[in-house]
Amino acid sequence: MNPIPPSMQHPITEDDIANFLANTPDFFERHAELLATVQLSSGHGTRAVSLQERQAGMLRDKIRGLESRVVEMIRHGQENVTIADKMQTWMLSLLMTPAARDLPDTIAQELQAQFLIPQVAIKVWDVAVPFSEGDFAAGVSEDVRSFAASLSTPFCGLNVGLEAVNWLPEPAEVKSVALIALRSDAAPQAFGLLVLASPDAERFTIGMGTDFLQRIGELASAALSRLRSQADKTPG
Repeated sequence: MNPIPPSMQHPITEDDIANFLANTPDFFERHAELLATVQLSSGHGTRAVSLQERQAGMLRDKIRGLESRVVEMIRHGQENVTIADKMQTWMLSLLMTPAARDLPDTIAQELQAQFLIPQVAIKVWDVAVPFSEGDFAAGVSEDVRSFAASLSTPFCGLNVGLEAVNWLPEPAEVKSVALIALRSDAAPQAFGLLVLASPDAERFTIGMGTDFLQRIGELASAALSRLRSQADKTPG
């Protein structure tokens, strides 16, 4: 009985061939003629191409992918610059507001102008006596105060009859809202609520990122702390 040849006992697999080529980099130097004769599918149809053509095609696809990523990065960078410019303009408007009692209106108007937010409202409570008669300090229920105190991050979602929406000029037009509690570092208890509203149900949605809104709230809180300063004895 003839013995079974070793090659039949352990047939060569594709992995064996791949490992051999990977570990024998000079193979195609010794057999350069194979590079011109090996035919592969083009990757874009049924046409057969040489190994060099297939490699060139793969490189072109990779370059196109990298170009798309670069364009996307540039676009995001430009958007970030635009947002930063708008944020700076908004902050400058707050710093340049001389009268503290005008800050709520300035914050609301500039948010609308810079970030194209259709409706904005602000209420602040526990203000210093000189500011207690302002519209921004009136009409806040205990329920709203409790709700603001419960917000650790901005609330975003559909308008489901939220009381704070009634502070807006046209509450019936509101489909989605962002509610941002106002707090100071010295007193973590909420002292106000910022309402951003839109007739677009997709403008402020549950699950959207709120980091930017959080920064808006922090800056607005810092500016509005002037209304709560007991050292400010006269209206601005």
